Amino acid sequence: MTPTLSRIARPLRAAALLMLLMLAGCQRAQTPPGAPSGGPGGAGGPPPAMPVTARCVSAQTVPVLIEVVGQAEGSREVEVRARVSGVLERQLCKEGERVRVGAPLFSIERAPFEIALAQVRAQIAQDQARLAQTRREADRLRPLAAMQAISQREADDAASNVSLAEAALAVTQARLREAELNLSYTAVAAPIAGSSGRAEKSVGSLVGPADGLLARITQADPIWVRFALSEAEAPLLRTSRAGTVRLLDAAGQPLPLTGRLNFAGSTVDTRLGTVGLRAELSNPALAVMPGQFVRVQVQAGEQRAWLVPQAAVFSGEQGRIGWTVQDGKAVPTPVETGGWVGGDWVVKKGLKDGDRVIVDNLIKMRPGAAVAPRDPAAAAASR
Repeated sequence: MTPTLSRIARPLRAAALLMLLMLAGCQRAQTPPGAPSGGPGGAGGPPPAMPVTARCVSAQTVPVLIEVVGQAEGSREVEVRARVSGVLERQLCKEGERVRVGAPLFSIERAPFEIALAQVRAQIAQDQARLAQTRREADRLRPLAAMQAISQREADDAASNVSLAEAALAVTQARLREAELNLSYTAVAAPIAGSSGRAEKSVGSLVGPADGLLARITQADPIWVRFALSEAEAPLLRTSRAGTVRLLDAAGQPLPLTGRLNFAGSTVDTRLGTVGLRAELSNPALAVMPGQFVRVQVQAGEQRAWLVPQAAVFSGEQGRIGWTVQDGKAVPTPVETGGWVGGDWVVKKGLKDGDRVIVDNLIKMRPGAAVAPRDPAAAAASR
């Protein structure tokens, strides 16, 4: 090599050596301190097992629950009507308040009925006087007829007059009872205990039996709920342990109302293919109002099944699927579900006793993924 070429090559070799040193420094900066440069879990090894919470399930006896939509109605609903004609003088109750049996609700003008009652009483007095007179007359003529001092016809007429006077008095006494009853109808009372509706007539209105709807009273404790089940579900309620009914709120939580069926239809609706039913539930706090639509949960017996958290079951193309742990790997398992018990699905098929069902990290789950299962108690303790 000539001296000139040697002078040119020395700077080039120094530049190349400097570039190699810079690349090595960059590599060290990208590698975290203490991290292995290869091997398992590194760039060329398999991914680590995913930590998951797995619940070990076993079959147990659970209730068969059916949920449907029903509509509430009062156990007793009464229309309060005027039974006599007159002017509505007073309203004695507030609209919407709870009333007891016999509580005064309205008052109709009494004066015309008091006058009618006084007239009937006067008529009774006349009829009683007439009856007494005819009896005295018959008593006088009876011995004369026996002595043949008068004709038999006169004696018979006197006896007939006594019978006619007695009949007239009986008719007037019936009119007296009617007048007293009509006077009592001017005070309109609650026929049942319950909540009064709005007043249908204003004070001062002329009311009568033909158009005398004054208000409605609805008894909401106990409350009735009407609903329907399919013809396949209805036979389940014929078992001895079936028939308990609960109501659920919008979030699916049970309301503090319990009851039982008090009516089951004996025919199937040919249009809908359903059987009508009715339940009676205690409702002291009026938590459910008549006319309200509610979610009804009916217990239709018992069954052996597995309980799995709702979050652990999802719907796929092949139906509902849950993830189970088999040989340290996640396996999608098709399941057949029934209803809900609390926050758990009732799984009728697809699982067996001892299966471990994955209940978290489900979004990251892939078939055959390595998992590191731990029971729910250990997972809760680690949080």
